[in-house]
Amino acid sequence: MTSRGTRRVAMLTPFAFPSPSGNAVTVERIASGLSTRGIEPRVWDLSGRDAATVEREVCQWRPALVHAFHAFHAGPLGARVARLLGLPLIVTLTGTDANHDISDAQRGPTVREVLEGAAAITVFHRSIGARVSAARPALAARVVVIAQSVSFRSADGPPPPRTAGSVMLFPAGIRPVKRPLMPLGPLDAVAARHEGFELHYVGPVLDAEEGAKLFLGLASRPWCRYLGAVPHARMPALLRAADVVLNCSISEGGMSNSVLEALTLGRAVLASDIEGNRALIEDGVSGLLFSDATELAGQAERLLEDGELRARLGATGRSRAVAFRPEAEIDGYVRLFDTLVPAS
Repeated sequence: MTSRGTRRVAMLTPFAFPSPSGNAVTVERIASGLSTRGIEPRVWDLSGRDAATVEREVCQWRPALVHAFHAFHAGPLGARVARLLGLPLIVTLTGTDANHDISDAQRGPTVREVLEGAAAITVFHRSIGARVSAARPALAARVVVIAQSVSFRSADGPPPPRTAGSVMLFPAGIRPVKRPLMPLGPLDAVAARHEGFELHYVGPVLDAEEGAKLFLGLASRPWCRYLGAVPHARMPALLRAADVVLNCSISEGGMSNSVLEALTLGRAVLASDIEGNRALIEDGVSGLLFSDATELAGQAERLLEDGELRARLGATGRSRAVAFRPEAEIDGYVRLFDTLVPAS
């Protein structure tokens, strides 16, 4: 569907392109899609700008609505700007917002205040909407489910590291909720049995303490590599080079960007058995799930030993990922914008 007329949307995010964080990738994809639908988006990256400057710039730009990605980190400023301009506020909930912050003693009041002032609350999966509605029943009518999609706009950069054996890729920002330390112990024995096996971490260090712990763990494990934070354009090559893509998250915001990207490229995925991952993976059909360290090691062993299993899971995952089309994602946001700010 197409939109009628041009409207400006101020998009506030904790991180923006070219940051490789999940929020940045999502915002860039949505902004790019909206720009083809008669909507003019402008993205403000809050990681490198002070709140007063962003507030002044947004007010001068005079948008038709304000869209905050991440209720705790972007929501308060988005809410303030929306009030100043008398505009509707859309808040997109992340996994941290819905699974942790909304009920946190310190962050909860801020998140709930932001959501109560929002005209609409978008979530990536119905499970997150149900969580919000259970915590705040009065917000249920404002929750809109808009599934994520995948868009690789380009692919460049150097080729992935050459390895002598199988590669498992851990694509995630380094922070506690992603549990980057979890696979080290379980995979010690797996690595010993599979000559040339390597575990590659790729993603920015978003929590310094967690990063320090990870690097300490990697120092004594020559089969592990940290590839750093890489541009999103390099991710297709890294994912295709991996035999298995690993997700160890405690929670996800309805669905993981990296898991959906891996499925789109037909990779075998091994993921923690959590609600957000079950939204994309059916255990034994489109990927494998694990609930503890023992299962992680066992499932990893299965995947490394059985190339046919990897191929079958990857093929099924790819066929199911087709349902998450960029066009459908953008349709969802355009419909919501049309409801809140009808085009003239």
